[in-house]
Amino acid sequence: MLKSGLIVGAVMLVLGTMFGFLFPLCVSCLAVFAGVGAGYLSGVFDKPADQGGSAKAGAGAGAIGGVGALLGQVIGGMASAAIQGPQAGAEILRQLGVPVDTSAASPAGFYAGAFISTCCFGLVAVALMAGLGALGGFLWYQMTAPKPPTLPA
Repeated sequence: MLKSGLIVGAVMLVLGTMFGFLFPLCVSCLAVFAGVGAGYLSGVFDKPADQGGSAKAGAGAGAIGGVGALLGQVIGGMASAAIQGPQAGAEILRQLGVPVDTSAASPAGFYAGAFISTCCFGLVAVALMAGLGALGGFLWYQMTAPKPPTLPA
């Protein structure tokens, strides 16, 4: 569980940083595939004896990998917010038709909002990866578990 979680976590740290900088919502989309992959990889490495153990190991591996996604999301999102700045953020909102009063907005509020929203999206990625990691472990067990012998009729 730990080995597969760290492998997927390192991959998601890099991908989460890149996509968190460019397309922050896409990290959750990547988390779907990475969670299933972490769970399946956990089964490959740990080879749990039963279905419940396989799902539990997969969920743990997905959660560990999700921490990498969370860190990557925060790094990328905050780098994007630092480059964009409060004025460009207000301009994007104006283009979307949202009335914005920039005189009352403070840079600290902009960066705090960016940090909190980025952390929330990262926590969604952790939850997705943990849940789908259990699915990946379950799939590994269903695909590779020894089948009971059939009796001749």
